[in-house]
Amino acid sequence: MRIGDLARETGVSPRMLRYYEEQELLSSERSAGGHRRYADDSPATVRNIRGLLAAGLPTHLIREILPCVEGPSLADLHPCVRAYLDEQMSELDSRISTLQQSRSALASLIRTTVA
Repeated sequence: MRIGDLARETGVSPRMLRYYEEQELLSSERSAGGHRRYADDSPATVRNIRGLLAAGLPTHLIREILPCVEGPSLADLHPCVRAYLDEQMSELDSRISTLQQSRSALASLIRTTVA
């Protein structure tokens, strides 16, 4: 599958697909003419990458998790990644708490500011 075909099938730009490759999330082989050729299962891999990015996971962690997807979707994620996901959830909860505190402080400042 060529990069344009993969981009059309997944809705992800060729530039982003090249970025995924640079981050070692996606792989391709080169044709004799130097064009990227992707495996038939690459659309599923791209969808999984997008799903993990949407969950807020950084690419370095996605690189570790992708080999643990045991089928065509994230529903097939091996239980061994649970610790990674729990850690990410904890970090996200912490950031949310910090943002809520900042929002409360800002709201207080707004209330006390004379217009």
